[in-house]
Amino acid sequence: MAKIESVIKTEIVRLARREMRSAFLPLKREVRQMRIKLSGLSKGIASLNRLAKELHLGEASPKLESTPEEVKASRLTAGHIRGLRRKIGISQRELGILTGTSPVTVLAWEKGKFKPKANKKAVLVALRKLGKREARKLLAQKASAPGKRAQAEPGIRKAGARKGKYPVRKKTPAGKRRR
Repeated sequence: MAKIESVIKTEIVRLARREMRSAFLPLKREVRQMRIKLSGLSKGIASLNRLAKELHLGEASPKLESTPEEVKASRLTAGHIRGLRRKIGISQRELGILTGTSPVTVLAWEKGKFKPKANKKAVLVALRKLGKREARKLLAQKASAPGKRAQAEPGIRKAGARKGKYPVRKKTPAGKRRR
């Protein structure tokens, strides 16, 4: 009787395994296909993220925006403007490029002769939020922006251009001016 019992037990186990296999194999194939599909999707997402990051870095446009509340609450004294410029490591000329003013205007702000108007004050407040790298990127972007005139280096004039509005007088060899 022990033999019949073991034969029945082994037959039941064999049939159970067969049933499990018949139910399990299609599920296993489906899971494998889903894993392959998931792998392809995650690779696609990774490449899209990489492209988006490159596009975002390609723009490299840290915007100079600030809210009206920030502008109203800010105190921009001559020392604050000078400190801001030194903090982000740029020259007066470069600050002029970023704010859309001349270096002379920046000098007047830093000496306290003039205060920046509301739109320029908003740009200066926004510059506070930038670090050195962002400021350099923005400066490079503004300098290479198409449609704008390239600014000449200080001290370099175009050929034939005069500094003053009066004609240049030549000196005589004796050191006296001709009339």
